[in-house]
Amino acid sequence: MTIREFILDRLGRIILRIAFLFTIAAFLLLTGTQPGIVTLLLIVCLLIFLLELLIDFWKKKKRLSELQAIMNELDQRYLFIECAPKPHTLYERKLFDLLRLSGKSMIEAVSNAQAAGREYREYVEQWVHEIKTPITAAKLICQNTDSDTRRRLSTELAQIDAHVERALFYARSESPEKDFIISRTELSTICDEAIQAHKNLLIQNGVRVETENLSELVYTDGKWTAFMLGQLLQNAARYHGEEPLITLAGKRLGRQVQLVVWDNGIGIPAHELPRVFDRGFTGKNGRNRGGSTGMGLYLCKRLADALEIGLQIQSTAGAGTCVTLTFPAEVNNN
Repeated sequence: MTIREFILDRLGRIILRIAFLFTIAAFLLLTGTQPGIVTLLLIVCLLIFLLELLIDFWKKKKRLSELQAIMNELDQRYLFIECAPKPHTLYERKLFDLLRLSGKSMIEAVSNAQAAGREYREYVEQWVHEIKTPITAAKLICQNTDSDTRRRLSTELAQIDAHVERALFYARSESPEKDFIISRTELSTICDEAIQAHKNLLIQNGVRVETENLSELVYTDGKWTAFMLGQLLQNAARYHGEEPLITLAGKRLGRQVQLVVWDNGIGIPAHELPRVFDRGFTGKNGRNRGGSTGMGLYLCKRLADALEIGLQIQSTAGAGTCVTLTFPAEVNNN
């Protein structure tokens, strides 16, 4: 709060007091009081009034600074009213009582919303685990059918499995710190897991996968990272071009290791690149080819941030896409 703001806030009161002082001065002059005495009284009263304003300004400014400091230190700012110091005036006490009632109502609403969200995530996780059983059973049944039917059913079941897996990781991404375990992992292990999980999709689309320098060790959660890589493989397979190829290459940069995922697919238009990590964004390619939910890259970005993995994407329409994952790693002394 500045002195200007303080004066503007009390401008009406200041004008009223000054008008009152000059009215008293005029009355004293009319009743025969000497002008010198009236002037002296007027100056003294104005000085007292000015001093009162300055003291009031200093108290209010100090109080606001104290409250602002408390607010800045709080992680959950809706608890401010519970942590604020005791009110000084009757007006403040009444105001704080109203704010406390409002804050209590909001805290209850927030707690109820958090509980509902937690119950929903737990239900989704339970549902995902339960639905995997009939999916696995259906895959086994497919083995007893003719090759054409088996191929088509396996493709559809793989799509269902991918959507179910995405739902599970989306639910867990609300509080990823409770699920992931950071460990020293070889890039080849992560890549092999992701490729194996999407083998049928890659084969069906005739995608060839090449790997380079995946012996580098990184610090990450292998399961979550394999899921992220799987989303990139799905996109590369879905939006492939002629003679589709995906290259997975590791590259060391001091205390970091990069995993570069490149494909020669149809690419992403330049004007869509800034939005590819937005929730639900499908873009022109997703609408044209269908089946896109706009959640894959959104989840990749969300999980990458949680795991402190750098995630950058470059693409040229008609020429392919390059996604770079940057992991923390040990310094290579060799």
